[in-house]
Amino acid sequence: MTTGLLVMTGVALWLALDLGHGVAAPSSIADPGRLTVWALPTLRLVSDLSAVLTVGLLLAGTLLLPAPGGELAGLALRATRFASWFALLWAVSAMAQGVFFVSDILGMPVSDLTTNTLFSYLFDTTQGRATLWQAGLTLTVAVGARWALRSAEAIWVFLLAIVAVLPPALAGHSAASGSHHLAVASLVVHLVAACLWVGGLAGLTWIAIRGSRRLGAAVGRFSVLALWCVVLLTVSGVVNAGVRIGWDDLLTSSYGGLVVAKASALVVLGCIGWVHRRTTVPRLEAAADGGQGESIRRPFASLAVVELAIMGATIAIAVALSRTPPPVSASDEVTPTAAILGHELPPAPTPWRLLTGYSADGFGMIIVGLLAALYLRGVWVLHRRGDAWPIGRTISFGFGLLVLAWSTVGGLGLYSHVLFSTHMVAHMLLSMVVPIFLVLGAPITLALRTLPSARVPGELGPRQMLLAVLHSRVVRILSHPIVAAALFIGSLYAVYFTGLFGWLMGSSLGHVVMEVHFLAVGSLFFWILVGIDPTPRVLAPLWRFGLLLIVMPFHAFFSIAVMSSETVIGVNYWRLLDRPYRTDLLHDQYLGGSISWALGEVPIVLVLLAVFVQWVRSDAREARRVDRAADRAGDEADIEHYNAWLARLDAAEREREGRSDGS
Repeated sequence: MTTGLLVMTGVALWLALDLGHGVAAPSSIADPGRLTVWALPTLRLVSDLSAVLTVGLLLAGTLLLPAPGGELAGLALRATRFASWFALLWAVSAMAQGVFFVSDILGMPVSDLTTNTLFSYLFDTTQGRATLWQAGLTLTVAVGARWALRSAEAIWVFLLAIVAVLPPALAGHSAASGSHHLAVASLVVHLVAACLWVGGLAGLTWIAIRGSRRLGAAVGRFSVLALWCVVLLTVSGVVNAGVRIGWDDLLTSSYGGLVVAKASALVVLGCIGWVHRRTTVPRLEAAADGGQGESIRRPFASLAVVELAIMGATIAIAVALSRTPPPVSASDEVTPTAAILGHELPPAPTPWRLLTGYSADGFGMIIVGLLAALYLRGVWVLHRRGDAWPIGRTISFGFGLLVLAWSTVGGLGLYSHVLFSTHMVAHMLLSMVVPIFLVLGAPITLALRTLPSARVPGELGPRQMLLAVLHSRVVRILSHPIVAAALFIGSLYAVYFTGLFGWLMGSSLGHVVMEVHFLAVGSLFFWILVGIDPTPRVLAPLWRFGLLLIVMPFHAFFSIAVMSSETVIGVNYWRLLDRPYRTDLLHDQYLGGSISWALGEVPIVLVLLAVFVQWVRSDAREARRVDRAADRAGDEADIEHYNAWLARLDAAEREREGRSDGS
């Protein structure tokens, strides 16, 4: 069966390469040789299949198969050990692919490459460093999967395997093209979703072939994950294709034909998955409960093999797409400014443009979209089972997401890459306003109430994982008020007064890292101050407000330092943009510092209101608790008084009976 799947995948790769002219001999550049032309897509296919199988087997061994007591045993242990071999193959194929990539771009046969040339590629180019990162990560996965004995250890290896998928996507052609923010983000989502979906199905097929009685439990959990993956694959695929080609090229170019073929395969897979979810999964779970799992395991495995064959062909088409140049037009030429920003320089800002503008910030879309989808999913789960969830928390979380979207995807996010003043507004909102509304939405409490729990005693289910993270030593250290305050304030000075700002702004990934960092440290700090979710340490309301009063002057000093500085922060970056408006960089920086100082009052007001409301509600809850205790104490006193009265009556009655007997 495995041989047949590999043959079908190889045939699909050959047909797709032929359709897209991915192995055609070059006509205007040096020919690297037929070995390189064919070895490069073949190694890419081997690398992708190894990545999918590594992630899928680790997923099966850690999250899909029940693990009593949190120990890896039986099929779960064998799956992780099996994954280590595919991770090793992944690392080797990735490094070999790098060698042939050098041969391809230089137009030289592999035999003519020198050691200096290869080392120069690996250490001096972005794609070379990405190859080294991926090889190092996959080798770590191979070692970790070999030695992991508990579910918690294997889960970390599984997460590391997902991270290992990303380096080529962050350094590939998408990162150097126009709209690269959107192209890179959509490609990252596409790769992760594909690995989880295809790899998870491969892991389930392996479990079914092995005849495990725990297949029903594994399929039930995977079906939920698969639905999310299908949605993410569809959306990210449409976005990524839209960035590269237009509608006219979809049916008139080889690249467009491959896109249509890949989309068609995904539609077929989605239909088969829907059949699985509606018919096979319920029958499998019912058969497992009745002890008749063997009667449905074989049909499931047969249908899953068909899915895997189509998925293999889809991966082959994706490899061919990477070797097929998209249609090029004059409008596709990337200017130096667009290469930096990911889009052309917008016109001078106006209040209307700041309010209604749009930035194709793919990572901002991912964060906002996923947070909104997960939160609404949790609220819907509670509503479906009849549990209440305060509407105020949903409104608070939704408003926080709206401000987050405006600061990253909206007009403010658009100009935050162009002007220091608007960047400071976005930074203040991300670190000091958005986190307050997000933590008041109590997302951790919602997750704890809706995440799946352990299926067997001792298993590390999603809910148990979240609890383990909350109770971990790392979270206890980070959530200490002094540590959280130091991160919140110290990162300001570290980013803007050490030269780090210009370096981060110079790349799309660096800007994303900065946005995520501001949001993370702000959420950590305000989680301690006004969070509804449980924290390792509970501060009294007065201590919370006192901590805020201690921290905010340091923020004010930062704003004053920015205003009074005679050195332009990130001057090289702003000069590269060469914008025709707001050319006085120092004045724009002074404006940014002034805005930062003014916005520093906003969190004080918001925290005051939140702490006051929480204080009043806490007192009200305490008063109700005392009243209930008093009522219980009063009831108990009445009962004791009544019992004593009955005892006295009984004693008196016995005394009268004694006297009657004596007379």
